[in-house]
Amino acid sequence: MKALAAEDRKKLGQLVRSQKAERRLVFRAQIIWALVEQGLTPGQVAAQLSTTSKTVRKWRDRFREQGMEGLRDAPRSGRPHKYSVGQRCEVIALACDQPDRYGYEGEERWTYDTLTEAVNRCTGIPMSRSSVVRTLKAIDLKPHKTRMWLHSPDPDFKAKVNTIVDLYHTEWPEDVVVLCVDEKTSMQANERKHETQRPLPGRTGRYEFEYIRHGTQALLASFNIRTGHVLAHCGDTRKAKDLVAFMEEVALQYHWARKVIVIWDNLNIHLDGPKQRWTRFNERHGERFEFYHTPLHASWVNQIEIFFSILSRRCLKRASFCSTDDLRNRVLAFIRRWNLEEGHPFDWTFRGYPLQSQKKAVG
Repeated sequence: MKALAAEDRKKLGQLVRSQKAERRLVFRAQIIWALVEQGLTPGQVAAQLSTTSKTVRKWRDRFREQGMEGLRDAPRSGRPHKYSVGQRCEVIALACDQPDRYGYEGEERWTYDTLTEAVNRCTGIPMSRSSVVRTLKAIDLKPHKTRMWLHSPDPDFKAKVNTIVDLYHTEWPEDVVVLCVDEKTSMQANERKHETQRPLPGRTGRYEFEYIRHGTQALLASFNIRTGHVLAHCGDTRKAKDLVAFMEEVALQYHWARKVIVIWDNLNIHLDGPKQRWTRFNERHGERFEFYHTPLHASWVNQIEIFFSILSRRCLKRASFCSTDDLRNRVLAFIRRWNLEEGHPFDWTFRGYPLQSQKKAVG
């Protein structure tokens, strides 16, 4: 064989010395290396590698014709498909439809068993359950699984989301504060009837299923998107007067700010209403406040929901409270520790639109 090109020689040498490549590829590379670099005959190579001269000549010829690609296995035709593309499309279409349209009254979702039965009965395709599963798996279709989804009917959804995301991504001067404000209502002060068992090596922790109700608390909170600081008030009610009193605390906390931007949802007490409560509030504080509302059914755009999720997982879920005072004290203690030790801004992104004119709105 003629001398190797520099690139082929480099790749062939790497393959010969490789400890991770497929054994068959290494073996074929060793054949070519012995023929070219060592100058051996096919018979000598066969004896050295414990193979036959026919095998050596086969891979020599393949390498001459195709180069490095010739050392790989040629594509094989394999067994012909048992089901046509059209038949598989019928199965997929059936899986995407409602079961009750095919005689399964009262059923809201398919199981693999009922879907296989419907495929055989309604389409006449004699397909086994395993074939149905493979057909759906090939396109990542899981008709037996669903997730809850809440559609926003807001006609200005896109514009409002773009506005709020721009507020998040704008580099504001130091004297401008952006706050996410919301309420976490109906925090239940439930006392477990028996003491929670802490986890031990080899044993998962357990908490009692039955509980005694001691009432609820409502948390009003603001989240500073620049610092992660949370200002909070916990009380028995969440009425307009409670929110106005809390916003007075916010105004006092950020008295030094030239402008305070507030992002919250469309709850009735967040709107001006006939009493013009927020117009009058703003007049009392020198028109320093600007209010922005998230789209309908899209409070998840509000960053404080992330903090509420942290609070629920680490402080409220599975906990036991002996009274509403106990609940309030522990929630506020968690928030104080958050502000002192853990508070940080969230790296918030939104990728709700596959095509978006404003790049910032897709995070």
